[in-house]
Amino acid sequence: MLNKKVLFASIAAVATSVAVLLFMRGDPAPGVTTVTEASAPAVATVPFKGPRSKDDAMRALMDLPELKAWSQHLEKSSGGTVRGALIEYGPTPQVIKDVRYWQISYVENTPDAAHRWESFLVGVDTPDILIADDEANTTLTLEQWRTIKKPMTRTKA
Repeated sequence: MLNKKVLFASIAAVATSVAVLLFMRGDPAPGVTTVTEASAPAVATVPFKGPRSKDDAMRALMDLPELKAWSQHLEKSSGGTVRGALIEYGPTPQVIKDVRYWQISYVENTPDAAHRWESFLVGVDTPDILIADDEANTTLTLEQWRTIKKPMTRTKA
């Protein structure tokens, strides 16, 4: 059962991962939120209860082992000059097929610019996290993203 394996692997990765600090130098630009270890949640042990605030959506994204691993990679490989950050797109959720989603992108924040890595849709009233697939002009579930895009094997921008 792939779902149980993915869930177990995700929980194990989160539980054993080294703390990831995501800082941006100076004051963040408008619309950019810095997530720190102190604001990142522990592994969820209770069932999802909505609605989810934008801050809750950002914490859910930073709980993903893929974003933790990529953040560590950026920090280490750049000597601290490149950091991961989340950028929100709009103050209100987007509605897709009668379901509300927060639109949030994970970016590589360099001294010169922010480079988008992935764009996520995080359910307000559901536990769903979708990934925008710009090439196919569709969305992927987390399981599809992990299978098709293999984000844990990513080694460069």
